[in-house]
Amino acid sequence: MSSVAHSAAGYASLASDPVAARDTEPLRVLHVITRMIVGGAQENTMLSCALIDPDLFPSTLLTGPETGVEGELHAESLARGVSLIVEPSLVRRLSPWHDLVAIARLWRAMRAGRYDVVHTHSSKAGILGRIAASLAGVPVIVHTVHGWGFNDHQPWHLYWLYVFLERVCARFSSAIVVVGAPNREKGLALGIGRRDQYRLIRSGIEVQSFRDVAVSRDGARRKLGLPLESFVIGSVGRLEEQKAPLDLLAAFVPVAARHPEARLVYVGDGPKRGELEAAIVRAGLADRVHLTGLRRDVPELMRAFDAFALASLWEGLPRVFPQAMAAGLPIVATRVDGAPDAITPGENGWLVDVGDTAAMAERLCALAADPAAARRMGAAGRARVEEFSAPRMVQSLAELYAKLAAEGRTREIRHPGGVDRRPALRARSGRP
Repeated sequence: MSSVAHSAAGYASLASDPVAARDTEPLRVLHVITRMIVGGAQENTMLSCALIDPDLFPSTLLTGPETGVEGELHAESLARGVSLIVEPSLVRRLSPWHDLVAIARLWRAMRAGRYDVVHTHSSKAGILGRIAASLAGVPVIVHTVHGWGFNDHQPWHLYWLYVFLERVCARFSSAIVVVGAPNREKGLALGIGRRDQYRLIRSGIEVQSFRDVAVSRDGARRKLGLPLESFVIGSVGRLEEQKAPLDLLAAFVPVAARHPEARLVYVGDGPKRGELEAAIVRAGLADRVHLTGLRRDVPELMRAFDAFALASLWEGLPRVFPQAMAAGLPIVATRVDGAPDAITPGENGWLVDVGDTAAMAERLCALAADPAAARRMGAAGRARVEEFSAPRMVQSLAELYAKLAAEGRTREIRHPGGVDRRPALRARSGRP
């Protein structure tokens, strides 16, 4: 059997049964993301590297140097055995000079690493990384949309600049992964890529970490200093414009008036914290609203909640939704892109329009008035949370990489010593 044919057979079998393809050469994967703060896209990327079979898909994570008050995941990534590269020129802000330098340095790293797959995450890294990967001749280029980099709250010229760049970079992409179906439909409506490029792969969580928590409800409440008999609404996320923490506070004001036992807990930190603290004092709710700051014990804290709420202005598919589902919590949230993929209204929660704080307040009041209904919704969410499990996500990625490798196995690769016309992805038994 020729090297090319052997490679095709090996990777085709890997796509359907990774264990049966141990004689196939590993696929070297480079993940690229702008920054490793505490956030959904970053946790997704870390788990994609940490949980995939290292013998079949040895993975490296390349990130920019920036962190923030939200906290960082560098140390946790290293503790999980992730190979981490920090690239100083990869920054979040738009900077033509830094961006050109970043493309050049990413190109150099991709050539030096001779990666078989480059998988980019987030808008900025997705644009620069895909350009660099295309220039470096990487055989398989995958991009995950964790929520498009453009949204209705941006200036129009910035919105359309990102749309244009996404259209261009889609041409370099072997596949575009979306975490929610609405992201795919929005991209296609704006002319970004072809339908056959898109793959729906849910952003996976470690379900057992949120489902199988040893601490009791009362123990979690004592930990937070909450009355044991209160109705607790919890929210987890960065305190920034996207998550609209002030909208959630506005929704809580009428809940607090109608239900004196109600409490609101925000878990997280960010640039909106000072503004939120001032608004809490103005509302006279300093003893009813609790800001925990950045915490690493989120699964335990969720045990203290009776309901979960999120008032985001835009999202991909927030990972806190399946986390709340695993914790057995009903969810009240805004109807942003991927939210309907996780929340079925009337079954495991409710969706309201973005900015409609009155509707959010009504749904939260209804849950506070009927704890039995809240528990039924929470149980319904827990029953279907496995579709958002990290092992399922990683298995889907492995199958995608293998399938794309089999399809693109003969791509020509340029190396510093000249043009290498060998099959880019070959079986170990094939000729070099």
